[in-house]
Order: sequence, then structure tokens, then C-alpha cells
Amino acid sequence: MRPPIMSGHFLLAPIPESSSDYLLPKDIKLAVLGAGHVGKSAMIVRFLTKRFIGDYEPNTGKLYSRLVYVEGDQLSLQIQDTPGGIQTQDNLSNTVDSLSKCMQWAEGFLLVYSITDYDSYQSIRPLYQHIRKVHPDSKAPVIIVGNKGDLLHARQVQTHDGLQLANELGSLFLEVSTSENYEDVCDVFQHLCKEVSKLHSLSGERRRASIIPRPRSPNMQDLKRRFKQALSSKVKAPSTLG
Repeated sequence: MRPPIMSGHFLLAPIPESSSDYLLPKDIKLAVLGAGHVGKSAMIVRFLTKRFIGDYEPNTGKLYSRLVYVEGDQLSLQIQDTPGGIQTQDNLSNTVDSLSKCMQWAEGFLLVYSITDYDSYQSIRPLYQHIRKVHPDSKAPVIIVGNKGDLLHARQVQTHDGLQLANELGSLFLEVSTSENYEDVCDVFQHLCKEVSKLHSLSGERRRASIIPRPRSPNMQDLKRRFKQALSSKVKAPSTLG
């Protein structure tokens, strides 16, 4: 399932220093998770700068921050890149546990595998399960992304495998080529931002409903009684003076 195409452009700008008269935008916190060498860093940089960089130093977990506009809404976006220590099933559980703090911090998730690496595909399910463990009562949106869609000659994971996994987990799914298609990468991040923003709006409405009591309707009988008492006291006032 592809994320719906969003209307309007996705604009990027540095986050300005806050001031007392500056209306702060909504904070959106995303995490990009997956095995090593699946293209997580390349996807983030591609989205933020439109540039594709193929080679990266081993990732130790970098945090990217930008001020973005999604369909007119101003958002303060933070994207947590994560180390790709998931290489085999043996170290999978240890790596997932080490990502717990990141999962607690984030509000939306991209789970990325490479279509050329079946082991990276197998790491998606335990990552998803751990997200739901960390957020048991949350509806934090998750999108599964099969990256390196241009390397069809080296494909190890079929498109229907990704679709089936996403359907089982109740997530959206998209295959992308970070190197060749900026628009697909942008659509993924844009859709995830919008889903997190919706959660903010819903939680804000619930919070306001619990804090601000509903105004009580005026009791007409009580108003009439008070009005009669006021009239009665005015009528009796002259007699008491006499």
C-alpha cells in the first residue's frame, strides 16, 4: 500500500532560535530503524537536502532537525538515525533492547530494509513488535520501506513479501529507490509527519476536554426564582422604612 500523495510542496528551512514573541511549531519526532547498509542515512539526507549520497561512515545515531511546512502547517521536525547493528538473528534481541530509548522518544517510525538483503527484511517484524511493546497504548504510526528498489538484478525480497508483512502488522508499505526517486522518499516522510500531527491534534482535544469543564446551561427555574426574590425585596423596602 502506498502512502496517499499529498498536495502542496514540502518546504525545508533551518529552525530559528526561539523568542518570546515567536509561535513555536509543533514538534514531530521520527525514528528510522533497520539493519545496517539498508540506506537509512541516505534516505534521511535525500529527504532533507534532495541530494543522494551513496557511502556513509558507520552510523552511531545522528539526530537531524529541520523546520518544515506540510500543507501549510509549520512543524519542527526531528529525525533520529539509528545504528545498523542488526546483522544476524543472534544479535537481534540485544540490538532491539539498545534501541528502546530511541523508541520511547519517537512518535512515528520508518522501518527500512533492503530488497537486496533478506536478513534485513527479517529484522522488520521484531523491530515492529518492540515498538508496540514500548508503546502498548499508543497508535504511533509505522511505515515499512523496502529500499534500493532500483537494484532489481540483486533482489532477494519480493514486493509481495513486503506487502504481506505490512498487512500482517497493520502498517503501510512502500518500495523506494532512494538514489533514483526523491519524490517517493519525500512522500514517505511527509505522510508520516501528517500521521503524527493528527495524533497531536487528537490528544490535544482530549486534553482540553478533560481540563476545561463544559459550561453549565442556565437553570431557568432558578433564574425566575431569583428574579422574583429581587422584585419582592424592592417592593417591601418602602414599607420597612415607614
